[in-house]
Amino acid sequence: MECIVCKSKLVEVFAIIDEKKYWKCKNCYAKFLDKSHYPDHNIEKKRYLEHNNQIDDVPYRNFLSKLFIPLEKKLLKNDYGLEFGCGHGPALADIIKTFGYKVDLYDPIFFPNKEVLKNKYNFITCTETIEHFFDPYKEFKLLDSLLLQNSWLGIMTCFLTSESQFKEWYYRKDPTHVVFYAEETFKTIANQRNWTCEIPSKDIVLFYKN
Repeated sequence: MECIVCKSKLVEVFAIIDEKKYWKCKNCYAKFLDKSHYPDHNIEKKRYLEHNNQIDDVPYRNFLSKLFIPLEKKLLKNDYGLEFGCGHGPALADIIKTFGYKVDLYDPIFFPNKEVLKNKYNFITCTETIEHFFDPYKEFKLLDSLLLQNSWLGIMTCFLTSESQFKEWYYRKDPTHVVFYAEETFKTIANQRNWTCEIPSKDIVLFYKN
C-alpha cells in the first residue's frame, strides 16, 4: 500500500467508518478512502448535478473569489489560464474573464475537451476539485505539465484540521470526496515538484512553479 498523494509507503489504516476504510499517510498527512469504496461515474455525475453551481449566483461567485482575489495579485495582464475541474457551472471562469484574462475550461465529466490539455498555461485554478481525485499524484503531475515556468496553480479545498472530528466532518460525508489534505500535505506536494507553496488563508493554496 502506498499514499495516493505522495507515493510514500508510510501508510496505515486510519479509521473504518460506515464500513468504509480510510488510510493515513505518515509522510504527507493526507487521509484517503480505500479504492474499493470509490463512487462510480454515474454516482459522481448525479452528485455534482445536485450542486447549485450557477454562473450568476452571487454567493457562489463570492465563495470562488476567495481563491481568485489572492491569485489575481500574482498575474500579469496577458496571462492565459485554465479552470481545471470546472464542473457544470464554470462561474470562476466567468469571474476570471471579467478581469480581462483568457481562460480555458476542462472537466472530465462536463467539459471533457482534452485538446486544452495540450496547451501550456500561466495559471491554473482548481476549486473544490482535488478532494475528488482518485489518483492525486497523477493529477498533480498532469497539472505540473500544463504549467509554464514561473506560473501559478491556485487550489481551493477544505483543509483537514482535526483528526478527532473526521467521522462527523461534513466534508468526509460527501460520497464523491475521496482524499483529504492537511496544510502539511501541500508542502509535500510542492517539495516533490520543486514548487513553492503559499497559504494565504484557510482552504486556499497558491503553488508557484519556479
